Amino acid sequence: MNRIQSLLAATDLSAPARHAVERATMVAADSGARLAVTHVVSRGALDELRSLLGQAPATIEERLIDEARDAVRQLAAEIGARLGVTADVRVVAGQVLGEIIGHADAIDAGLLVMGARGADFMRELLLGSTTERVLRKCTRPLLVVKQIPRGPYRRVLVPVDFSPRSLAAIGLARAVAPHAELVLVHAFEVPFEGKLRFAGVDDDVIHGYRVAARRAATDRMNGLIADAGLPEASVRRVIVHGDPSSSILEQEQEHDCDLVAIGKHGQHVLEELLLGSVTKHVLAQSAADVLVADRSA
Repeated sequence: MNRIQSLLAATDLSAPARHAVERATMVAADSGARLAVTHVVSRGALDELRSLLGQAPATIEERLIDEARDAVRQLAAEIGARLGVTADVRVVAGQVLGEIIGHADAIDAGLLVMGARGADFMRELLLGSTTERVLRKCTRPLLVVKQIPRGPYRRVLVPVDFSPRSLAAIGLARAVAPHAELVLVHAFEVPFEGKLRFAGVDDDVIHGYRVAARRAATDRMNGLIADAGLPEASVRRVIVHGDPSSSILEQEQEHDCDLVAIGKHGQHVLEELLLGSVTKHVLAQSAADVLVADRSA
């Protein structure tokens, strides 16, 4: 199991971002990773303030940055003292997306942690959240925090399609939640099932195709678990017939999972150019936190 050596929590000082810093600190405490916390004062917002005030004095910008730095340091110190973790704090003015990704690259972060929503909720409804924009641009694993952290993750749902990304998602889930139970779920559909039925193929024949597909998926699931070196006691196998997006959300609820670990793309990359249709749906609809493996895995 690969260890996370360093991780970066990005905060805009909103309540969801505070939860992200707390979860990142928990992961750092559990893994022994170095923790950095960053906050970016938007250069665009500062420019807008300057235009409103008619060339705002530099002291105002400095004061805003200093106040943000004090707030981030207080947040990191308060959470870190409780969990025994000391974080490096960085507060800068700049382009938010570029600064976050650049900082993650600079410290070679094995994991980037962000809240599901930021402070400017209404603006994000129109433009897409900073978290989603980071996810589109960044090739590093990203943990999207939706829940108030109550403790270490207990149960992690890992959707698998038996591509190399499935192994990567399992490895990342074990690194982030080393003591959690894993639920591996594979949703299958018989190719052209609807067209076969429309063409008059007998239901018993179609059922036979489903049985064969389930048997093949079971064999591949067993092989994946062996390749991942997972102990039998730490994993559940779930193979279901149906749409992957709906099946993932149903299984998340069925097994009371508090984390979903998923890749950016499945096997059908051309169908998932934006973010991955399944990944995007899970990010939007899941109640659990979502851990997204990097696209190069």
